[in-house]
Amino acid sequence: MTETPRKKKLIETGIPLKVINAESAREKSLRHGLPSTLHLYWARRPLATTRSILFAQLVDDPSAHPDRFPTVEEQDRERARLHTLMERLARWENVNDAELYRQAHQAIVNSNGGGLRVLDPFAGGGAIPLEAQRLGLEAHASDLNPLSVILNKALIDFPARFRGQVSVNPESEVSAVDRAEGMADDIRYYGKLLRNKAFDKIGHLYPKVKDENGDEHTVIAWIWARTVTNPNPANPVQVPLVRSWWLSKKKGHEAWIKPIVENDGTIRYEVQHNTDGPRGDEEGTVNRKGAVSIIDGTPIDFKYIREEGKQGRIGSQLMAIVGDSDRGRVYISPDRPQQEVAAVPEPSDKPMELLPVQALSFRVQAYGFKLWADLFTNRQLTVLTTLADTVAEVREQVLEDALAKGMSQGESLDAGGNGAQAYADAISVYLSLAVSRQTDRCSSINSWDSSRDTIRNVFARQAIPMAWDYAESNPFSTKSGNFLGQVNWVAEAIQNVPAHPQGDAQQADAATRDYTNVVVSTDPPYYDNIGYSDLSDYFYVWLRRMLKDVLPSTVRTTLTPKAQELVANPYRHGGKEGAAEFFVEGFNHVFAHIRETANIDVPMTVYYAYKQRDTKNGGSTGWYALLDGLIKAGWEITATWPVRSELSTRMIASGTNALSSSIVLACRPRPADAPSVTMRIFNSLLRSELTEELRTLMASGIDPVDLNQAAIGPGISVYSRYARIREADGTDMPVQKALEIINRTVDEVMGDADSDYDPDTRFAVKWYQSYGWSQQNTGMADQLARSCGTSPDALVRGGMFEASGGKSRLLTPQELSGEWRPLQDDRVSLWEACVRMAGILDLKGVDAVAPVMAQAGELLPLDQIRALSFRMYHEAEKRKDALGASPFNNLVSMWEDLSLKVLKEAATIQETVQGELDMG
Repeated sequence: MTETPRKKKLIETGIPLKVINAESAREKSLRHGLPSTLHLYWARRPLATTRSILFAQLVDDPSAHPDRFPTVEEQDRERARLHTLMERLARWENVNDAELYRQAHQAIVNSNGGGLRVLDPFAGGGAIPLEAQRLGLEAHASDLNPLSVILNKALIDFPARFRGQVSVNPESEVSAVDRAEGMADDIRYYGKLLRNKAFDKIGHLYPKVKDENGDEHTVIAWIWARTVTNPNPANPVQVPLVRSWWLSKKKGHEAWIKPIVENDGTIRYEVQHNTDGPRGDEEGTVNRKGAVSIIDGTPIDFKYIREEGKQGRIGSQLMAIVGDSDRGRVYISPDRPQQEVAAVPEPSDKPMELLPVQALSFRVQAYGFKLWADLFTNRQLTVLTTLADTVAEVREQVLEDALAKGMSQGESLDAGGNGAQAYADAISVYLSLAVSRQTDRCSSINSWDSSRDTIRNVFARQAIPMAWDYAESNPFSTKSGNFLGQVNWVAEAIQNVPAHPQGDAQQADAATRDYTNVVVSTDPPYYDNIGYSDLSDYFYVWLRRMLKDVLPSTVRTTLTPKAQELVANPYRHGGKEGAAEFFVEGFNHVFAHIRETANIDVPMTVYYAYKQRDTKNGGSTGWYALLDGLIKAGWEITATWPVRSELSTRMIASGTNALSSSIVLACRPRPADAPSVTMRIFNSLLRSELTEELRTLMASGIDPVDLNQAAIGPGISVYSRYARIREADGTDMPVQKALEIINRTVDEVMGDADSDYDPDTRFAVKWYQSYGWSQQNTGMADQLARSCGTSPDALVRGGMFEASGGKSRLLTPQELSGEWRPLQDDRVSLWEACVRMAGILDLKGVDAVAPVMAQAGELLPLDQIRALSFRMYHEAEKRKDALGASPFNNLVSMWEDLSLKVLKEAATIQETVQGELDMG
């Protein structure tokens, strides 16, 4: 039986990566209304990325339809049209453009027919299923983690189930809605009701505070310090452990805490409003080495603090109070009434679930924390248990109001209902998520940010660290860390979900679930980067308390499942080796299982989180494991695209590839009868295909910072299309060696143009490869120059080189950023033009470099200048020369804008000349 030729998809030929990455980066600053604000989840992909990748994964490349697009020119035009569509899809502001999404959906249907089912088996925070639904597809999400399942149900199931439902609260005046606006309105109304009911019960625990003038202020936060007994037996008093005494470093509003030791050895705290606060080593009493007693200077090592914690002898003292006023934050010294009101008894029904004994990125257990409840003060436990237990009361009110609005009772939400009972259950899910969100701003791990005058959330990182001085929020205020703020975040998220077509989210193990005829796009766990289940328990102990009667099938377990979680956790699998073995075996099994029954007409896409540490010491265990696992599971990798939520210019400025990004891989099932080839044939094919693919990538608008990673796609495609690559000794070539060969081949292909360069440029490239911008002996320069057909004197006349006093060096882009008129220069090389343009752009911007580009284009081929910029970024990256890499990356990144500006200026000049001729 002959296998049907597969149709190439856009993702396998080219995507508008620059725009996708730019929109993904911009998405971070939008926040309000993004579905990601529903609730925290770790390593959630930007929606711009997942939406664009799904479209590119599903839509045919025009070359797959030679009957409709018979010429290369027609294919290029259609591809450009589809890329423009993708660029519009990437913008968050266009999510309500019905015509745009109709066109996008039609393009998907034209390529695949109807009835596509998209599944993410590691659904996490739900970005992929949500954007599949937004594109009009049947979205399916599954995850082993119940927190993930709840979030995905809240995004793609419940809003679609109640699409068009008007709000049921008695104050609603809405008569018709299109999506989930009615739910959002009810979330806000009943969230406020929940807040008020809780305040009626325990509002007295959150009194206002008086300042030194007797004026009252609503408290935003109480600032506490953990304490231990001074280890010096001569002064056995409680001493504070403080990271920083500063409350505000904002200019003109400086405030800091001054500790005052009384005669009896006790400590009181006064807030100072000046710039005289401690700096440097005296900014706090704790640093990375340990702590120091402010009583007598006695050193306090962490071993002592940990032991005190294990014995239950870490206390706390109130140091300051942050109040609200018309003028902003006010910082007030603590008083006895405020200390007394905080001293509430521990709730008898606090969560009793245990913290993991050891876990990735956990630090608190070493200090005596045993229960999840230990992360909260008694007052925090009181407000959280009150809010959590009041959700059930509010659910009954929602049910009553829904029935009064004419909804039928119906089945429960968990049973698949869509009547009043199910609606009340759904609203309670969203209120529970608001309470869960509150815990991120309501624990003794929260600290105070003196640069922004606000409370830091617990999960600023994917970890639960130890906090020495902490900020206790007031959930009943209207400022940082308040409960109504959490409700509004949830409501805004739901107001913007597509709510159509109906989606499905289930708890399932990716290794055993069914994949029959589904399209898979997934963001799997990353080796040992994040311990999802352990971190999720922070929220889950509260969510289960609220939802055990609402979603009993989802919150069955006391804590999130751990044993089957696909993470290389050394604490759970007998050390690093056991953890690595568990991850690799599990990963390979999952993707071999997917290959058995998934839709073969569409490539699978897999995201991998790629970080700077992945490139240290020759490579990344996680990256190799991912590639090796996919290939061994029978997949051919047909494309790799670097996607990120940081702009490439910021990445370079921070150090080449220093910030985290992700790689998206497109994968096709490798035929079962795929042949084997020798290493010699592999090298030959690799060189041939990479030469063409690199040219295509460089012409596609990709930034130099992304070129190397994108080039891995066509390279690893050659490697993975064969069953085996046999080395000279008969052994199979491992993926790590294949990547080394691919990178080496990229270097060779990039260097193929050297013979076409002018002598000065040939010299400069070779000199930079060896010495960068550093100064070297002129004799060495003379020797290299002669071999390239030039001389140091000629290079100096060429305006690119410095040679004096027996020392020589290349001039940097920054040094060549001055005014330059190429048409008045009697010796212009490709190198000089490229470096000057890069330097002028870097320091003076587009307007300054455009006229230079216009003149240079009359002397040199501009496409060669652009290609040299790619080459020099590549060389700078290899030398870890971040300052050198940045100008070249920026020049290529801005090339299209520069070209348009040059054309406009040329047209303006032409019009002026023509006008003068007409007048003459």
